[in-house]
Amino acid sequence: MADDNTGAFQVGQTGLIVRIPEAEPAVRRWRDRFDPSAEAGVPAHVTVLFPFLEESWMDPPLHSALADVMRSHQAFDLQFQRCGRLPDVLYLVPEPDTQLRQLTEAIAERWPEAPPYGGRFDEIVPHLTIAQGQEEAVLEEIEADLLGRLPFTARASSVELMVYDGTKWQERASFALGG
Repeated sequence: MADDNTGAFQVGQTGLIVRIPEAEPAVRRWRDRFDPSAEAGVPAHVTVLFPFLEESWMDPPLHSALADVMRSHQAFDLQFQRCGRLPDVLYLVPEPDTQLRQLTEAIAERWPEAPPYGGRFDEIVPHLTIAQGQEEAVLEEIEADLLGRLPFTARASSVELMVYDGTKWQERASFALGG
């Protein structure tokens, strides 16, 4: 979730993710080495919104509102067939990404005080981060390995609220998408 490439998480920071357990066999060893969020306990995922609201804001009415937003979006399948690049980031491309973008936009619209990535980027680019801040040769090695492990399909049926406790990211709640 730290695609800002700082690697610095703050206690009480939250994020909303779609877990992609189907990716773990292909990506775990690379993420464990080259993605700071993996070391901090975040499973393979596509970020829906990071950072979200501070943990101190998390109360029953906010959880209820999040559940309402998630229920208004249908569960969907994602295909991972290729890698993509952002500056200093290698990632898997989720396709189609329309539903992920719509989820992000709906949550950001409902909570404008929590724009995606703190408002640092103009475009929402759904992705499953594999490695950050590595030399080109390392990224090429990882990508070559991953291409031999693709494609795979994943089902997005819920969005998890993750909270950083100072040591690890912990799941605090899971919100089902509509049926």
